[in-house]
Amino acid sequence: MPTPSRRRKATHVLLLGVGLLLSGCGSYSDNTDSADDGPLTLGFINGGDSQFHTCLQRSVEINAKNNFARLVTANSRQDAATELSNIEDMIAREVDAIILQTVDTDALKRGIEKARSADIPVFLTSVSTDPDDILGAVVVDLEAVGRLDGQWIADDAAGRDVQVGVIAGAPGAASDLLTDGFTKALPVHAEVVAEEPGMFNADKAGEVAATMARAHPGLDYAFVANEQMAFAARKAFDAAGADQVRIVTVNGTDEALAALKDGRFSATVSNSAGNTGELAVRNTIALLRDRKAEKIDHTPIRLITKNNADTAPLYCPAGY
Repeated sequence: MPTPSRRRKATHVLLLGVGLLLSGCGSYSDNTDSADDGPLTLGFINGGDSQFHTCLQRSVEINAKNNFARLVTANSRQDAATELSNIEDMIAREVDAIILQTVDTDALKRGIEKARSADIPVFLTSVSTDPDDILGAVVVDLEAVGRLDGQWIADDAAGRDVQVGVIAGAPGAASDLLTDGFTKALPVHAEVVAEEPGMFNADKAGEVAATMARAHPGLDYAFVANEQMAFAARKAFDAAGADQVRIVTVNGTDEALAALKDGRFSATVSNSAGNTGELAVRNTIALLRDRKAEKIDHTPIRLITKNNADTAPLYCPAGY
């Protein structure tokens, strides 16, 4: 079913490079004196089970251990109510700080309020919010990630009228920002003829791709919100006789780099989950202890194609 080519922007979220640039050294204003009394206990609440989430958690675990911090983990599995419940559990456990990969901007606001009322600071991964409300953040500029894929299509289409499909993730902060950045970067002669959520699930993404191929036999490009879904979409497109569809996606895993080289994918945007997790733990500990660190830091992003795949950064920590 054709859908509008613009998505409502997620509210409450400020990303590096979107609106006000938030950077510099800072520390959380609430009382964190206990952070200097011995080993820290950090709570990490993940948002799902995709490869990004798995690699992010692995990186947080490794870096917590390397920094002699205890770690308590939970997973919200793309559910806002579960995220709030996980935050309440971390509060009950009296962790020194919560590192949060949120699934929903409304849940994020309520969760931060709950943690602040318990004097437990929150450090965000992937997105940020009012810096006065949080300990800090490691931001992935998700709109810029989507924009790089959209710009690649603009260059590749070279003025032709083309049809584009969007296989988004789960409705909420990350997916909305990705797809918004992508669609805004498309040229005027590129029409988004279909947009459906793949829920960050490969099976679901394959079903969506098969439906798109049947409904839009002239489809030229597909933006897929992560590489696990993109592999399923590739299989579905090929099975439906739509092997002409060029896929652009997000993450930069080793498997995707191989797919770029053999032509299954046309472009991806690297945003290393390993880098995000490392920065999150390092900066959380530094800010708790009033040491120098960027309050709002950022994960580097980069467009990767067949031509530069050999120089792409490592996506997941070694040993994953």
